[in-house]
Amino acid sequence: MKIVVIGGTGLIGSKLVTRLGEYGHEAVAAARNTGVDTLTGEGLAEVLSGAAVVIDVSNSPSFEESAVMQFFETSTRNLLAAESEAGVGHHVALSVVGTERLPDSGYFQAKLAQERLIEKAGIPFSLVHATQFFEFTRTIADAASTDGRTVRIAPVLYQPIAGDEVAKEVGRTAVGSPLNGRVEIAGPEQFRMDEFFRDALAAWGDPRQVVTDPDARYFGAELHERSLVPGEGAVLGEIRYADWPGRV
Repeated sequence: MKIVVIGGTGLIGSKLVTRLGEYGHEAVAAARNTGVDTLTGEGLAEVLSGAAVVIDVSNSPSFEESAVMQFFETSTRNLLAAESEAGVGHHVALSVVGTERLPDSGYFQAKLAQERLIEKAGIPFSLVHATQFFEFTRTIADAASTDGRTVRIAPVLYQPIAGDEVAKEVGRTAVGSPLNGRVEIAGPEQFRMDEFFRDALAAWGDPRQVVTDPDARYFGAELHERSLVPGEGAVLGEIRYADWPGRV
């Protein structure tokens, strides 16, 4: 089965292409560096020819509010239109747990806009909502550090997941029947977010102090107790952060 992975040269996309190929599928990585640009539509018709499934794991190069909204709306419209022309039978998109719960975040609102376009397109679809990746721990810590000496984190629930397990579940969803809905995935353990980052920075030997701050923002959004964790019925990974090779 031909499966086109939009964003197929990135963190999750490259893992997907490898995993799908190992299971005998024709997995094609589509990205700007392979001649496919979803913002302009360049290369879409060619790469989607004969595709049964499209997986979109692409991401905006900018998280600025207007730029990220433009990226997800424009690229998703172009991609869905090209899929309709090509007769693609299943559109899979990777999104984020909590998109509907963080109205103050321009990024989350852009992902929500993407999901609404997918839901209305008429192409059978599946949405995979993942929690934060282990691989983004340093990025999140840096975003929460404004003075270079402290990292301000809210004491809310936090349940990150390894990128390998995200790729595994997205791939499994892609080769199955369309959900026409969503599945949530998360790591096997819940933490308090401030405690998780305090332990992570200590393991890195990072001298910054993690300050517990109930008012700390997460990429501009106010967090509540369960803003970032899934509901009941989520698919849970098996890799614990303490056992993940990239944690230090």
